[in-house]
Amino acid sequence: MRAGDLDRRVQFLRAQLMDDGYQTRPGPYEPHGNRIWAARRFVSDRERYAASTVGVDSAVRFTVRYSSFTAAILHTDRLVCDGRTYAITGIKEIGRRVWIEITAAEVRE
Repeated sequence: MRAGDLDRRVQFLRAQLMDDGYQTRPGPYEPHGNRIWAARRFVSDRERYAASTVGVDSAVRFTVRYSSFTAAILHTDRLVCDGRTYAITGIKEIGRRVWIEITAAEVRE
């Protein structure tokens, strides 16, 4: 991965907690942090079959630079790229604090 491969701008969304007096539950998703540069790569059908996720419409992997912000991304967050919203299904560090790879599936609402 090279820095020149980061050709997409992505925005992370985080659910705001709502307290209705009885319980605290996730509310609507709102922008979290600034937009950052990322590389986008679609997961191949072979990888999807091996992972038993054939039913997923659009599985995508995003790679972002490691930072204190990207290291704090949660599985419950969402990601927006090119007007499409993705639910995060996996997060892993690549290298020693060099890159973070985020696997996501498109959200159909």
